Parts: sequence; C-alpha cells; structure tokens
Amino acid sequence: MTLNKFTSKRAPTYADVPDEKWNDWRWQMANRLNSVEDFEKILTLTDSEKKALSTDGLFRVDITPYYASLINPEDGDDPIRKQVIPTAGEILPFTGMMEDSLAEDRHSPVPGLVHRYPDRVLMLVTTQCASYCRYCTRSRIVGDPSATFSKSEFEMQLEYLRKTPQVRDVLLSGGDPLTLAPKVLEQLLSSLREIPHIEIIRIGSRVPVFMPQRVTDELCDVLQKYHPLWLNIHVNHPNEISKELEIACDKLSRAGIPLGNQSVLLAGVNDCVHIQRKLVQDLVQIRVRPYYLYQCDLVDGAGHFRTPVAKGIEIIEGLRGHTSGYAVPTYVVDAPGGGGKIPVMPNYLISASDHKIVLRNYEGYITTYEEPVEYQIHDPETCSYCKSKRFAPGQSGVSGLLDGEEMFIKPEGFDFLHNRGGGQHRLRNNEDKWKPLGIGEVKKIKEE
Repeated sequence: MTLNKFTSKRAPTYADVPDEKWNDWRWQMANRLNSVEDFEKILTLTDSEKKALSTDGLFRVDITPYYASLINPEDGDDPIRKQVIPTAGEILPFTGMMEDSLAEDRHSPVPGLVHRYPDRVLMLVTTQCASYCRYCTRSRIVGDPSATFSKSEFEMQLEYLRKTPQVRDVLLSGGDPLTLAPKVLEQLLSSLREIPHIEIIRIGSRVPVFMPQRVTDELCDVLQKYHPLWLNIHVNHPNEISKELEIACDKLSRAGIPLGNQSVLLAGVNDCVHIQRKLVQDLVQIRVRPYYLYQCDLVDGAGHFRTPVAKGIEIIEGLRGHTSGYAVPTYVVDAPGGGGKIPVMPNYLISASDHKIVLRNYEGYITTYEEPVEYQIHDPETCSYCKSKRFAPGQSGVSGLLDGEEMFIKPEGFDFLHNRGGGQHRLRNNEDKWKPLGIGEVKKIKEE
C-alpha cells in the first residue's frame, strides 16, 4: 500500500522543533496547549473563545501541538478548532441538560464498569485524554486527575467480570486507554485475557487522531498479543485525516486490528451530507470502517453543538445508496436516561399487505417484493442454537416477545395503576386468565 494521499501539517511556531521530539508522543503530551497565551502562538482567539477560557470551572482544555497544527488559523469557523477550543456557547445551559445524561454511573455495579447490555460491558480505565473534546459525554469525570480509577477499583472491575460469565465482550474507554502507561495497559489486557468467557476486547480511542505518534511499533506488538482485539477511533471531519493518521491506521491494520470509526453529529462541524460523504469515503481509504454516527448527547456544555435528529436522518439519506455500503455508519441516539443506542434511519418500507411489501430505494424508485405464500417457519424445538441460546433476564425486549418468552412488556407499576385502588374481588381471583397459552411461563411449564 502506498501512503501518499493525505498531508502533514505543522504550525509555524513548531518549525524549529526537531523531528525526534515532534514524533515523540511523550513530548506531544508534555507540550499541550491550554491557555490564552498558548493559543495565541498559533492563531488569533475570538472574544467568545477568550471569554470561555477565562471562565472558572471550565471543562479541561488541553490540545496536542500536532492536533492544533491541523487548525486553519485564518478560519474562525475551522471544524477542528470548534471541537477543542471552548467558546461562550459552552457556558450556556439548555433544556434537558444533564451531568450524566446516559446514566452510566447509575448502571455501574462497581466504579467505572457500566453493564448496560446483557453480554458486554464498558470498562472505564482512565479519566485522561490526549486532548479534550468540548462535547465530551463524560465531562463529569474526564480530565479530572482526582476522579481517575485506582488500582483497587481496577481489581473490583476485574472481579465483577470474573463472576459474571454472561459477559463476553469488554470495551475499554475512559478517558482514553491509549494514554495509560504502557505497562499498565498491558497488565490490564493480560488480566482480561485470563478470564475464559471474555471473547472480545475492544478499545475506544481518539489517540490516533489527537496524537498518532503514540501508535508505535511497540504499541502494536503489545496489542496484537491479545487478539481478538478491535479498535474504534473517533474522526468527525475529513480535515482530521492526515498523513500521520493514515500511517497510524496502517500500523494498526497490519497488526491485525480491525478498525472502526465513531463520529458525533456536531452543528457547524459536520452537519452536512457532503462533509459526511467525504469523511466516510476518506475513512475507508485508510481501512477504517464507519461504525456509528452519534446524535450529540444532552451533556453539560454541548448545547451549541446539538442538531435536530432530522439532520442525521438527512445525512443517512445522502449516504445510503450514494456511496459504498461499507462506508455508511449507523445513526444512533444514545438514549437519555440510560436506554442505550437507538438506531434512527430513513423509512424505506412504504406499505405492506398479507402477501406483498412496497419498498423505495435511495433514488425514489418504488418496487414491490412478493412474499412467499407458503413458508416453513423455523422450528426452535429442533434448532440446537435456539436450545442453547444466551438468556438476558429482564433485557430480552422486543426480541424476547418475538421469541415467545413473553406476550407483552408492561411499564413498571402498570397493573397497580390499573387496579385503581380496588382490592381483590371475585373477578380478579384467578390469575391464570391473563396467562397466554404457549407463551412465557406457561410455555416453560409445558416444556418441563
């Protein structure tokens, strides 16, 4: 593979920095920009930016020299600038704003371990990042050294995983796991690989984007020891894809690590079909598959980045069919209150009858698909996979309804509410009248 499509940039103020230092990730970390004085060495700050930077209690600001060099200093609306340099909009409250909008801390059985989905967990391993996104979902803890996770809390996380065999997939995040000291990162990966039921380890990291110098041959050698291991990076705009990121992704790919990308839909940064199309097409060129496009969360400081959800649907409409299927991410709203990711997309199913459905494609072409008149339905009684399926008590949802585990899902307190304060009487005495034959508990009794 010839790596020559993308370019390198270095702000003039760093022209005299020796390459040996510039390409050292530790130098990049030690020389991050975080003050008015620092920023004015590379660009002219706006009044809004100066106001934000002088605000007490502002979410942490730190930007690597490498990433700062990607900013066009002549453009006050530069999309990279907006992601990392605060503005006065960050200070303004908005309706629905929450400190922990995804209820991660509520869904943590031990500190830093979020167990929201049946078979996988989110493991927060640090609160530190190479640079700090102004729309950070975890700004409640990220960037605060006093909030970082202790060795004893790591052990609590690992002990929970050892005792929870339903977990097969662990996602390391934070903060950014690739900012951990190399020995700490390897010890963590090694400890996870010692747990027999952990099948997959994933890492969520923006380090390759903020500081690609961290992706060394030594790091790749460590990571590939713990396969199957996957890594998602976080690129929001085509301008973030540089020669250095291209090289870093090539190293990771050659180490056998599948790469995905998670973007956030941000007003004034990437809320444009054509920007998004350029982004995803450039990503697949560096062997990174677009994975998720997130609606911006209802988190403190992110109000000015939010778009209507309809903007995301418009973007998917402009990607599906208009570019490679591999390049189309899943657009999701991460449910406020902790419901997890909810996919949202254009509607391609127009209508249906008992024997036919009506569909439309990306061009507006409308067609029908004739359903089979006779169909031998799948028999779970004879299917070895159905008989040995993983159970997800309390979380099977609509899939569980389709699978016959239950006939309905009731909101908490539904029956109590509809009792309307009445007590037991002769028409309520027989609970069996509300049990559907062959579904749920009745089905289980029949099978036994």
